[in-house]
Amino acid sequence: MSLYKNKYRIESARLSRWNYASCGYYFVTICTKNMVCHFGRVVGGKMKLSKFGCVAVQHWLNIPNIFPFVTLDEFVVMPNHVHGILIIDHGLRNGRDAIYRVSGGGATHRNNPMGCGTLGEVIRCFKGKFTFEIRKKQSEYFTWQPRFHDHVIRDRTALQNIRNYIHQNPLKWNKDCFHVYK
Repeated sequence: MSLYKNKYRIESARLSRWNYASCGYYFVTICTKNMVCHFGRVVGGKMKLSKFGCVAVQHWLNIPNIFPFVTLDEFVVMPNHVHGILIIDHGLRNGRDAIYRVSGGGATHRNNPMGCGTLGEVIRCFKGKFTFEIRKKQSEYFTWQPRFHDHVIRDRTALQNIRNYIHQNPLKWNKDCFHVYK
């Protein structure tokens, strides 16, 4: 932790010299606040979505309609979090070529202004639209954890490993350290 205006602040979890508007593959995990299981339950290794879970899937699938430069890859809505791979492609005809830009070093801009098609902008929109709809339609209170986890996928082996992890996540739910129904 460092000081800013004599107050401690949490350091960014983001890759410090990476421009999160760069074309590439990104693995993200978005959690509910306090890991509350709003999205459903895992039964027999399969996710059974609640109303909240269905709305989360709907908003996740809508991301490319709001951000045409984003392509969705593997994703899963779990009881208290969402895992997904997002492909940001600001003009390449074949999004899979973006992975080579990542392994080749990518962009190194330190600043990452909003409104430039960043990963943070996409996730903030997803979380905001989901929360707005839930709070408008449901009587139950919902909130997200303030941040999200991301990982820049650097090669095809890592991409396949992450796809497998996402796909197998419901099967391994009972061994998950956050397997708590609150």
